[in-house]
Amino acid sequence: MKKTLAALTLSAFAAAVSLPALAQNGADAELTQASQIIQQMTGPQQPSGIPTDVLTNAKCIAVIPKLLKAGFGFGAEHGNGVVTCKLANGHWSPPAPFSMTGGSFGLQIGGEEVAYIMLAMTDQGMQAIMSGHFKVGAGVNAAAGPVGRDASASAGWKGASLLSYSRSKGAYAGATLNGTELNQDHAKTKELYGKELPFNSILDGGVHMPDQSAATQFVHTVNQAVENAH
Repeated sequence: MKKTLAALTLSAFAAAVSLPALAQNGADAELTQASQIIQQMTGPQQPSGIPTDVLTNAKCIAVIPKLLKAGFGFGAEHGNGVVTCKLANGHWSPPAPFSMTGGSFGLQIGGEEVAYIMLAMTDQGMQAIMSGHFKVGAGVNAAAGPVGRDASASAGWKGASLLSYSRSKGAYAGATLNGTELNQDHAKTKELYGKELPFNSILDGGVHMPDQSAATQFVHTVNQAVENAH
């Protein structure tokens, strides 16, 4: 009964969040916000951000500008994001829109907007993301990422398929998205590319970069962050 109630409430919560987002926060705005999050959580001006070692080894970089957490007896999470993956030629793929939804039980009340970056560090993590549908931590080793630009590669993240980071109220931290589910955002995909496209076709470089400058800027920002980490 409790699980059923949680599922129904979570569905209602996701719908309440996602419908206004579609109306007010289109693909361009989402890409622009994602670029800003990358800038805020990387680079030499952010010594407490994502380590250079993590950035240079990342195979995919996913950004959720606003993952809304709310709880009334149990927690619920929903947000939209974009992801790009590194191609064989060293370039980064066009962006693919997705949504993240999940829930957690516990004494929680109120709401909080948190920005997240999730990085695929192994082929398994990359394939999970490219599938366009998977649950974080279910068969894919996920962990909170080490914090600090110069954090040691031996800090415990080696071997994790996915690493996650959060930014809330100006503070940066390793975070876990275990239990949340990633799904391709089909509406945003159509908005961005003008038609339905498979998630993996976008991320393996099988489609052209969309015309929107926000898409080009997002991929450029990711590329610059990785280049600056070398």
